[in-house]
Amino acid sequence: MKTAVEKAHATQGTLNAFISIDDERALERAAEIDERLARGEDVGPLAGIPIALKDLIDHEGRTTTCGSAFYAQVATRTAESVRRLEQAGAVVIGRTNLHEFAFGFDSENEHWGPVRNPWDIDTSAGGSSGGSGAAVAAGITPISIGTDTGGSVRVPAALCGTFGLKVTFDRIPLDGVFPLVPDIDTVGPLADSMHHISAAYRAMSGEDSAEPERRQLRIGVPEPWYDEAPMADHIRGAFEGAVAALRGLGHEVHPIQMPDTKPSHHILGAIAMVADVHADYREEGRRYGSSVDSRIELAEKTTPEERAAGREWQAMIRERFADAMATVDFLITPTCPVSRKVIGQEMIGDKSHRTVLSYFTAIVNHALHPALALPIANSGAPPASLQIIGDLDSELDLLSLGLWLEDARIVGFAPAPQNSPNATDG
Repeated sequence: MKTAVEKAHATQGTLNAFISIDDERALERAAEIDERLARGEDVGPLAGIPIALKDLIDHEGRTTTCGSAFYAQVATRTAESVRRLEQAGAVVIGRTNLHEFAFGFDSENEHWGPVRNPWDIDTSAGGSSGGSGAAVAAGITPISIGTDTGGSVRVPAALCGTFGLKVTFDRIPLDGVFPLVPDIDTVGPLADSMHHISAAYRAMSGEDSAEPERRQLRIGVPEPWYDEAPMADHIRGAFEGAVAALRGLGHEVHPIQMPDTKPSHHILGAIAMVADVHADYREEGRRYGSSVDSRIELAEKTTPEERAAGREWQAMIRERFADAMATVDFLITPTCPVSRKVIGQEMIGDKSHRTVLSYFTAIVNHALHPALALPIANSGAPPASLQIIGDLDSELDLLSLGLWLEDARIVGFAPAPQNSPNATDG
């Protein structure tokens, strides 16, 4: 535990992964766990494992900032998901930096400073759970906790080269988690191994079923969603290599038509509820960073008709996913079409970085399905990331496949090289 705390402090000036580091409380709790272990007590499957907690998830007695300039609430109780992690023996060492109020994909926080990617400090760690991704990638904690409303676990997992799990909506309790879009928000883990992802998921969800038996699977590559992506060549190459490796394990992988399943302008109407969440603060004239302020303003301006159209689009997406899952066990895509976003640059190529980074992730939230992000072995620095999308409530099947791929060394985590300010993108 001391090592994790020391590394958090040592890297803070470079990575800015944390908003606060909880030295005293973490070390005291670790000592208590050691004493219980010495007495022969069962402390839980995560006994003594340090975790980092996104700073919009409540932890009793600690200040929740949501990465904002004004929100500073001392939590009177611990979020249920965190309570379960602690019950399983985990130790929270600190609260991680994030995109303000989780409303963005780059974690270039205008109030607390940008989170920098351990693979290349000139680039973003992704968002909105950027600090959580950086903490795992830098080897500070083996597990961190984020939230995912449009890709906010999976995008940092992809850009930082970690594993990340977006769960089925409502699979893990959201109480004590500051909302973004309450009807699609999720909370979930990022980690340095499938074992740690699985253990964190089981603790947070209360899942105690046995791992499913491994079997040959039917896997679909959704078209035209995949083919029309604004994708870097090395991402496409790494993905095609992963497809070949899946076939080599005996799985059936083939294109599957999913008409209209791609990013749409209707997403704005579908997430307009974010304006309702912030209505009181906006009326009080609270100060927001410029990028979040402008995006909330867009949500405020959505008409009832645009919101209704957003809900209709969501219903269509859910039908498309239900149809697809009737014919395949999983869908696969890259997690992100690129693996780097330079800090301070709004565009990636000729498109907004938000459009590019969330291209494969955001739709999954509107479908309500679970998805797993996995770093593809030997695919660059940082590595390309594979997204596996499962049916509703199929987390155990997803985790089983992820463990299989890790065992086969098709996917795998490697910590970012120390003191490497610049890395390659291919």
